[in-house]
Amino acid sequence: MKASDDKSHLNRRTFLNGTLAASAAAAGLWRGALPVVAKQGAGATERGGDLTKGDVAILRLLAAAELIEADLWQQYSELGGTQDREVSGVHGGNPLYMAALQILDGDMSQYVHDNTDDELSHVAFLNAYLELKGQNPVNFDKFRTLPSSTATGARQVGRLTNLMQLSVDTTFWTRYRSRRNPDLGASFEEAVPSLNVGQHPAIPRSNADTAGSTLDNPPNSITTHLQAIAFTAGFHFAFIEQAGTSLYATLAQKVTSLEVLRILLSIGGSEIMHFQTWQDKAGNALPLTDVDPVTGASVTFVTLSEGQPQTLQSNLIMPEPCDFIRKDLPQCSIIRPTGPGQIDAVGAIKGFISDGLFIGQPAAFQNLLLEMAEEADEASRQS
Repeated sequence: MKASDDKSHLNRRTFLNGTLAASAAAAGLWRGALPVVAKQGAGATERGGDLTKGDVAILRLLAAAELIEADLWQQYSELGGTQDREVSGVHGGNPLYMAALQILDGDMSQYVHDNTDDELSHVAFLNAYLELKGQNPVNFDKFRTLPSSTATGARQVGRLTNLMQLSVDTTFWTRYRSRRNPDLGASFEEAVPSLNVGQHPAIPRSNADTAGSTLDNPPNSITTHLQAIAFTAGFHFAFIEQAGTSLYATLAQKVTSLEVLRILLSIGGSEIMHFQTWQDKAGNALPLTDVDPVTGASVTFVTLSEGQPQTLQSNLIMPEPCDFIRKDLPQCSIIRPTGPGQIDAVGAIKGFISDGLFIGQPAAFQNLLLEMAEEADEASRQS
């Protein structure tokens, strides 16, 4: 890493640990506490606090979502990412978990690190932009109370998200390989149905989850249990990023400011690249069945690289053309869903809740997120 890159990373971390460390009360998280500058006339400059209330609500909801993503990706990166001081921590990672992830792809550690770096940059930018416009940044530090993994490599700090009791919806897999569109009423089957039943760890909770595995000639030396944890993570990576892929495109249709539109389209494109990467890697999971010794949840992965119908075929990583806008128009390859009523801010937050990310958080945290999502959904484009 060049010195200039290192300085950039340090500046971002300083921002996150400084500006974002302000109290939740000072950050004005609750309804009514947010000062919104009224929209000015058509000739108003965009260098001041002149955003519409709807644009502010959308930016704050996206900052909240990115804070959640940054928190979960930091946990993945501490244990499974390329190690450095800026993103992953200084505890050396968890070599056995890294080896299990590398069954999916030899570059997984670098990809995990880079996805984490991207999410941290999104948080820093969105909150700084809100402040530039005279608005309060989003701060969830008071909710960083969930326990960390105790496995080798994990920092012992409070977390926003829980990666140890997940129920992962894998319908995104068949949705993008199908020629049907959820915006027009289609529904989809699960790629790994058992992942959405019970509670599954996507990171080792303690060294007990890596016991029995060695670094000698993997994957044969990685236990079935640790493989199952890594494969769960692989599908969870894609689940998280497909939500942002659709959410940014949906909320972009509601913004008024051209500069805010530019922000959403630009960050949303990054989320699409993440999703494309992860759905490719998840398809390399090996066939196995594992029963978790803690939760009792059973998961079965099958070979998706051969002998599968089109809706499950692992190498179909580019969106199949599907109906769009109207069924009498030619089918078109698109991000999906993006239509009214199919994906919105409330739906995205409810998806995180159903995923188990907030198990252990007080109801106040979920209610706050839902309230912010409702405000974003109420936004409408103004002429």
